Amino acid sequence: METKHIGIVACSAEGAALCYRTICAEASDRMGPHAHPEISMHTFCLAEYMKGIRSGDWRAVADLMLASARKLAGCGADLLICPDNTIHQALGLIRDDSPCPWLHIAEEVGRAAHTRGYRKLAVTGTKYLMTGPVYPDALRAADIGWEIPDEADRERIDEIIFSQLVYGRILEPSRRFFNEVYSRLKGRGCDAAVLGCTEIPLLVDPDDCPLPTLDSTRLLARAALREALGE
Repeated sequence: METKHIGIVACSAEGAALCYRTICAEASDRMGPHAHPEISMHTFCLAEYMKGIRSGDWRAVADLMLASARKLAGCGADLLICPDNTIHQALGLIRDDSPCPWLHIAEEVGRAAHTRGYRKLAVTGTKYLMTGPVYPDALRAADIGWEIPDEADRERIDEIIFSQLVYGRILEPSRRFFNEVYSRLKGRGCDAAVLGCTEIPLLVDPDDCPLPTLDSTRLLARAALREALGE
């Protein structure tokens, strides 16, 4: 079966690994046992990305993404995905110069929300993501509303992501805190929660979350799989 070669422009290890595993695990349902499209991954270390993110230098972030894209194109990639919500803020700076087309994580979340009939999303992720333009731009285009947590909750969410989740540390008090945040946002009219850091799905259990969840990592992986298979 001929498929497209997926290139993963990775940023943080845990989110990228979950995206990769999802593609490989779910491909067998369509392609047969142990089968999946060809996949290549490249990443500069998270520390390099954080220099640009923390200083607001999105051009520096974009340059790292474009360098990864070119390496992956050199490996034969036909399409690109980035399992990191925050650095999508820089994607618009490089799309025209990219050697391959990209799928956009927030656009895939917006499509899923529209299909499922959600009208107002609780957006959670890094503090840079929650207060940045990535989800507002994508959701506005899909005619879907959104809310973000208040500042104290945003700071705590960001701290959990960078001190725990990116290292694969999954702690029960943090899971309970996220559920409390989602309960507050449900009270503000949200009807679904965006797990908008690619590590949050490792922590939040959809079966016990106060809101239905939109898992950005797996939604992107599934969109890449469909594109690779020509579905």
